[in-house]
Amino acid sequence: MACCHHYLPSEGREDAFTAQMPLVTFGRGVLAEVGDRAAARGFRRVALMTDATLAGLPPVATVGDALARAGLDHAVYDETLVEPTGGSVQAAARFLAEGSFDAIVSVGGGSVIDTAKAASLHALHPADELAYVAAPAGGGGRPIEGPLHPHIACPTTSGTGSECTPLTVVEFDQIGTKVPLMSRHFMPVEAVVDPTCAYSLPRSVVAASAFDLLSHALEGFTARQHTRYPRPASGPQRLPIQGANPWSDLYCREALRLAGLYLERSLADAKDREARDNMAWAATLAGIGFGNTGTHAPHAMAYPVAALNRDFRVEGYPGKPMVPHGYGVIVNSPSVFRFTAQATPERHLEAADHLGAETRGATPADAGEVLAGRLIALMKAAGMPNGIGGIGYTAKDVSALAERVRFQRRALGNAPRDIDVDGEDMHRLYEGALAYW
Repeated sequence: MACCHHYLPSEGREDAFTAQMPLVTFGRGVLAEVGDRAAARGFRRVALMTDATLAGLPPVATVGDALARAGLDHAVYDETLVEPTGGSVQAAARFLAEGSFDAIVSVGGGSVIDTAKAASLHALHPADELAYVAAPAGGGGRPIEGPLHPHIACPTTSGTGSECTPLTVVEFDQIGTKVPLMSRHFMPVEAVVDPTCAYSLPRSVVAASAFDLLSHALEGFTARQHTRYPRPASGPQRLPIQGANPWSDLYCREALRLAGLYLERSLADAKDREARDNMAWAATLAGIGFGNTGTHAPHAMAYPVAALNRDFRVEGYPGKPMVPHGYGVIVNSPSVFRFTAQATPERHLEAADHLGAETRGATPADAGEVLAGRLIALMKAAGMPNGIGGIGYTAKDVSALAERVRFQRRALGNAPRDIDVDGEDMHRLYEGALAYW
């Protein structure tokens, strides 16, 4: 099926796609529905997973009260980390295994939701930390078995999208970087998205979340077409992350449009409820979009930027040095899209237009610069670091970053333009990300 010229099939390549998403409930106050929703699904004993900061805040109290009103037994686990590690996942898995839970409700940002997914896997199918990680990073990529605990995910930030994806991202100390794991079994059964959860977040967290959702939508929209991947031997063998497709385009386009309209407003005025609500909705749409396509080079490059960080800190996050995920992704993005635009210039120009760039009179040769220029303008408005140099990296660090990014071959292979992971391409991409203004 050739939906448009962007998706022309070829012999032996994919000519179909599979649409997937959880049941989504969106709106102010919907956290109060979680108990009834859990009861309607037959849950009896629920693990309420969150982090130490959120454990004492209204979203967790609201969900806990809702579970109690519905007559459900539940216990709180609040030891998830802002950046989950193999060790923290194993600790959460022990809690699940020892507690005889039949379901999970997660309340938090992407780290909480990702921890819930990975912990469920290790609780029900115990294995070494790296057993499910594919080579060259891990232990050969043991198949992810299912089913896992049914999971209702309740995001408290407007960026993660993890409530709508078959992905979880964990940092493994043994290899010193984050690695995404992928399985249809990771998809939550429901996503309950209450935009009021993000109203009181620090500006830095709102900014990181905003650029994370923007990157999800932009990378999903510009990802390698599903029609460029090999046709699977059977439908059930089709991977959940399948490249850009007409289904994901619907969600990524609208998420980009909303980010173009509301990202700056959401940061300029914390009382702008219209902007905050629309960014929460954009995050949900972007999650559905990239949950079907996968991300590509900006996300892949972000993991080494976070892993090799020396002393970069952001107010509003834990005191230790860390690069919030949205920061790590966006500082690489202009460099990447200047490079990838050569492969699909029309799509890059369309993305720039959705984000509010001036595209009248732009030619295909201008696509990379037009899109990069719009991203840089948004970064400046939000006070983002000036490339990876703003995080503390110099030209001397490029080789180390390029070496570490080789663990992310799957994501790099999802870029619309081929990237020579072992050659000069990765060096040039990181060099291009050192500074933008």
